[in-house]
Amino acid sequence: MSAGSPVAVQPPPARPAAPPVPATAGTGRAWTSRVGYAVAGLLLPLALLVGWHLLATSGGYSRAQLPPPYDVLLALRELLARGELWQHLAISVQRVLLGFAAGSVAGLVLGALVGLSRAVRSLVGPTIQAVRAIPSLAWVPLLLLWFGIGETPKITLVAIGAFFPVFTTVAAALRHVDPHLVELGRAYGRSGVRLLGTVLLPAATPPVLAGLRLAMAQSWLFLVAAELIASSMGLGFLLIDSQNTGRTDVILLAIVLLAVLGKLADTLLGLLERRVLAAWT
Repeated sequence: MSAGSPVAVQPPPARPAAPPVPATAGTGRAWTSRVGYAVAGLLLPLALLVGWHLLATSGGYSRAQLPPPYDVLLALRELLARGELWQHLAISVQRVLLGFAAGSVAGLVLGALVGLSRAVRSLVGPTIQAVRAIPSLAWVPLLLLWFGIGETPKITLVAIGAFFPVFTTVAAALRHVDPHLVELGRAYGRSGVRLLGTVLLPAATPPVLAGLRLAMAQSWLFLVAAELIASSMGLGFLLIDSQNTGRTDVILLAIVLLAVLGKLADTLLGLLERRVLAAWT
């Protein structure tokens, strides 16, 4: 090679391509993570169950005061054998669903009016906040006087419990929607109901869904008070009847069932919330 000839530069060797990541790898990791969180969520209930058993068998309480978990399982078996448990569960779930639906619709409508109109907010907002402070049991004698002892007062009381979380979250969410979104919607010719449906409600969807989950939890809280109204069926009635008969095992069973049903309802609404938010995004 002569002194003046150019030196050929060899390109660096190509790196081997990384192996493709299977499409199911991310899904598998997400599934493993969900299973891990689910298992972690069971640790505290299991610890409480063990603590309950140890406390009940320590000798500090009689079986009439604090029966062990096994006695509660026997009470569950007894009610299932008599065919009573499904009737109590069905009527309680029916009351919760009907009351939740009625209260949520009313809360959504009135919350939208209060959130969108300063005049309506000034007119009815303070009164609703005052009524919100009334305890659930305070409504019982009044509802009995108005509606008698049928299903109407029970469903109405559950609806009252579901109304306030939805009303509060909807009103606050619509009041704090980004004004630039509203201006953009109006620039595209949206107004009135069309503006509400295409701009305002989608922007307020996350807090509204959170309000619905709170409303469902509140519905279960108000259910027990509702079933104090001359009821002969339901989990609330089972609590009161077991107190009168001294069946502490059935009382604990009713409490556990209320907790399980409340958690199940919240889980279903949580799945709906994730699907709706995924659809909007």
